[in-house]
Amino acid sequence: MSSTQEKITRLKENMAKVIFGKDDIIEYAIISILARGHLLIEDVPGVGKSSLAHSLASSLHLDFKRIQFTSDLLPTDITGVSIYDQVEKKFHFQKGPLFTNIVLADEINRSTPRTQSALLEAMNERQVSADNVTYNLEQPFMVIATQNQVESQGACPLPESQLDRFMLYVSMGYPSIEDERRLLSTARPDPANINAVLGKEDVLELQDEVDSVTIEPILTDYILNIITATRDDSHLAIGVSPRGGLIFQQAIRARALVHGRNYCTPDDVKNLAIPVLCHRVIPQSNSNSQRRIFADTATIIDNILEQLEVPV
Repeated sequence: MSSTQEKITRLKENMAKVIFGKDDIIEYAIISILARGHLLIEDVPGVGKSSLAHSLASSLHLDFKRIQFTSDLLPTDITGVSIYDQVEKKFHFQKGPLFTNIVLADEINRSTPRTQSALLEAMNERQVSADNVTYNLEQPFMVIATQNQVESQGACPLPESQLDRFMLYVSMGYPSIEDERRLLSTARPDPANINAVLGKEDVLELQDEVDSVTIEPILTDYILNIITATRDDSHLAIGVSPRGGLIFQQAIRARALVHGRNYCTPDDVKNLAIPVLCHRVIPQSNSNSQRRIFADTATIIDNILEQLEVPV
């Protein structure tokens, strides 16, 4: 087993001590951070969304901060605010909770679109601008956002521009009977205090390795065929953007590395097509339910995959 594969295996196993029976979700979280992406998790309360974020940060020995999004949260509560010092007679910028490695944006759709948009620059540019000064965020940087079902009371759907910043959209789902029995009968460690198995430098090195993973031209054409098909599909009003294509490609590279390869395969593409693309397209529908939209678009993308020829 290579050094890279050994590190990723240790990370998966460490997180699995806390997150029972969700190996696919653990893998998606690892793919997100190795591809320098962000993760959006939607599900009912109490299925382990916050525990996933805590366990990832603890396993990697990264700084972690949690922001509880509420209707009265202001953008400066996230990015930071300038405070006047009466002794020095000048303003000092007090950094907000975004200045960390992993941010848990808990119940992100409980806040207003104005506050949600405060994350955009940080997620896309890895920086925060305030009072005509730009502050770079420490690397690695990742946002893990949770959101309640949009039908629930007090929820504000995320705008398309915000959704597009998330590399992966996933749902935890309820555990199996066996996993829930284990959860009820096992002394589970605190997700915030599990031992670290990797460090910050390991994460940065793995991110650089993702950049060197090879995608053959025939596989690039397959990715392009999928993206183009979303733009031409009569069931979709808006298809995947060029930025979405770049994010898709980077996620595919990360999955290949997670599976111990320095090259990509069609399985990497097919595995990530729905979690990467379903929230980047808009169906021909008048429904205001994001949850229903994601279900519809997942079905459409799945149909596109079935219709396209898979390279060999």
